[in-house]
Formats: sequence, structure tokens, C-alpha cells
Amino acid sequence: MITGGPGFGKAALSIDVEDWFHAANLNVAREAWGRCELRVERNTMRMMEILDARNARATFFVLGWVAEQCPRLVRAIAAAGHEVASHGHDHELLYSLRPSEFRSDVLRSKQCLEDLTGKPVRGYRAPSFSITEWAIPILQDVGFEYDSSVMPTIAHHRYGRLNGMDAGRPVTLLRDGFYEICVSCIQLGKRGIPWGGGGYFRLVPYLLWLWGVRKILRSGLPYVFYIHPWEIDAGQPRVAGIKATHAFRHRVNLERCEGRFAALVGAFEWIPLCDLIDGWKVRGASSELQ
Repeated sequence: MITGGPGFGKAALSIDVEDWFHAANLNVAREAWGRCELRVERNTMRMMEILDARNARATFFVLGWVAEQCPRLVRAIAAAGHEVASHGHDHELLYSLRPSEFRSDVLRSKQCLEDLTGKPVRGYRAPSFSITEWAIPILQDVGFEYDSSVMPTIAHHRYGRLNGMDAGRPVTLLRDGFYEICVSCIQLGKRGIPWGGGGYFRLVPYLLWLWGVRKILRSGLPYVFYIHPWEIDAGQPRVAGIKATHAFRHRVNLERCEGRFAALVGAFEWIPLCDLIDGWKVRGASSELQ
């Protein structure tokens, strides 16, 4: 197990708690969600079992819609010592919303999660990483302390962008008291090769992925990983009529992902994103990673 010894960064684990029919590649209409089989609770509980067996702690970015359907799950996540953060409420891409609609969405999710856990919700992640510049002051205004929605890589048709992001500076002070935590990339100048999870994790051979994580940590940078509960669920329903590329991206290596996830959790010492931020503050907002 690699720990945060001299010359090593910290490994931070995040789970975006949404169900299979919330995935953007499947494009299931919002009005159909209530008719879909709910599988997020059992998949998330299985992930928590894997984390518990290895004494790992994570940040769970919970979709507000899921929290309203599965309140016991949210309470179980908090009771197990993990960080509960917000993934918004309706899984809408931010650039499809007006600022007032976005404010209502994140407030609804934040208030729901805080009511269920009795704790402040400090972090936010945009659906499909669709963050925008205008969203940051809204997030801070409603009480968030950090966002983790930037993957500083080449263009992706759903990803949003923030000014000044650099793959070599994965934690950035955006405004006084508000931080951005980037999802990890292998650095190539200011951009990088996505190495933070999701479909990339399922597609890349596991030993090569492990090499990339170690490379990032040995550079002294923190490693930030993300995954969804539906990614360990090869038995989830199939959706007809979607593009072949979208079907491939959604389903590639689902049957292997639980084993890979368990192996990755066992290979490193993991902390939630709130601990990463708190450690960063101790070092000083102006200090640079070595």
C-alpha cells in the first residue's frame, strides 16, 4: 500500500451517487426516471462494503433526486464516516440552465442532504463535469467551500471549463474561501491525459492505470479518483436506440469494474476530498506543491 510518505501526494476518492438511468450517455428522459428500476442503493452499499474492508474513506457526491428516494442510504454514508457532498438535484448540465435555475437546483440538493445528515455540505460536483464560470459565485454564496468539476484535459463535448486551470495545479483557490479540486490527469503541459476514473478507468488496462496513479503520487501531486455506483453493475438494464459510441462508453468493462475498484481501493490509502482541502489550507493557500 502506498501511503503519503515523503515525496508522495495524497489519494482522494470520490463517488458520484447517481443511478444507471441518470447517466448522460443513456439520455433517459427525466419524466421516465420514476418508472426505471432503482439500483443505486445496493450498488452504493456494495461500494461501502469494499471501502470498509480496507478502512478507506471517500466523498460521496449524492444526487438530490437519489437522496429523496433513498434517505436511508444518505444516512448510512454519513454514519460510516464518509463525506456527503452534492451532485446537484436533477442531473442537469449547468450550461443548459439559467443561473436562477442552477441556484434553485443546488440549494434543493444541499438542504436535503444537510437535513438527512445534520452536517454542513461543503463540496459540489457538476453533472458530467459541466461546470461554468458563472456557477462559482453562486456555489460560494449558497454555502459551498469547494467544487470538484474540472478535468484539465483536451476538449470533451460535455465537460465545462474554468479559467486558469492547470493539470500541474490540481487544487486552486478560485475565490477567497473557495477552492477547485481537479480530477486527476497525467500532465502534458497545462492539460493532461484523463486518469481520474469513470470510463477511462474501465477502458485502460488495470496495471497501466496503476502505473499512472503511482506516477502522479510520486510527483507529489494529490491523486483524485471518481467512480459511479452503476459502474460496478453489469446487470443493469440496457437502453435501446442510443448511439453505438454512447453505449460503448457506458458499458465497456462493467463486468470487470468491481474487481478493479476493490483492487485500487486496496492499493492506496484514501481520504475524502474535504480532508484534502483541509490539509491544503494547513500548508497555506499560496504554497505550491513540490
